[in-house]
Amino acid sequence: MSQPALPLPTLPAFAAAVTERTRTLQTRLCVGLDPRADAYRDTAHLRLHTLDVLEATAPFAACVKPQLAFFEALGLPGFALLEEVCALARTLGLPIILDGKRGDIGSTAEAYARAWLGGPHAGDALTVNPFLGFATLTPFVEAARANDGGIFVLVKTSNPDQNDVQGSGISERVAVEVARLNAEEEGEAGTYASVGAVVGATHPRDLATFRALMPRALLLLPGLGAQGAAAADLAPAFHAGGTGALASASRGVQYAAGSGAAGLDVAASAAAARRFRDELNGVLEL
Repeated sequence: MSQPALPLPTLPAFAAAVTERTRTLQTRLCVGLDPRADAYRDTAHLRLHTLDVLEATAPFAACVKPQLAFFEALGLPGFALLEEVCALARTLGLPIILDGKRGDIGSTAEAYARAWLGGPHAGDALTVNPFLGFATLTPFVEAARANDGGIFVLVKTSNPDQNDVQGSGISERVAVEVARLNAEEEGEAGTYASVGAVVGATHPRDLATFRALMPRALLLLPGLGAQGAAAADLAPAFHAGGTGALASASRGVQYAAGSGAAGLDVAASAAAARRFRDELNGVLEL
């Protein structure tokens, strides 16, 4: 069962854009872009397919999530492509979550925050790693608030071995810190704030717990599709009306037709995004 409805919120611009797009287009899908160099003939081929997938899937997406590692691996052409992706996403009205899982101490954290939340290829939000200590989140929170954006703090990730570090109540401690940070922001109790949380869609039995612990956080739920998570299990992450969470699919969209040349089928990517959108809406009875 989904949780009680939130009042209409006064939101940071990122949270407002995601929530408005969710309601207007009736989609809770976050389309991940993971352009894997070994799937293409060359960089030009990778660029064209990535941009085509973004445009084809945009009508079914609440936001887009470029995975920075795959762009960084391409060197300077990858950074140029990332700027193109961000520019096209903004033209299409898609909020951008950069999946970088950044986290460091002191001036290094400040530099990461400047680069990815306020620089020329910045996103509207950034995934952030809290496991060097909660004080390391401060530069990212400040940059997100200054730029009217957001961050998504890793709470319980989708990978099978996450329990090595995130078990024994650690994820719950991080969730409490996320809630504390959001309580600092103005807004009615229960409205969304700028600090979101990553909670793997591969942990469906934990979703209700984390939804309750972080009532003002947007939840990013990676793992839909290729990692085995199913839309049917995700209802507890959402508030009534289907807001408050974004289910992310990457390989299951960009390479929906499989590996090799056959997987580079843009029509198949659009069909997969539509299917994920419809499955999520069906579970939420929207």
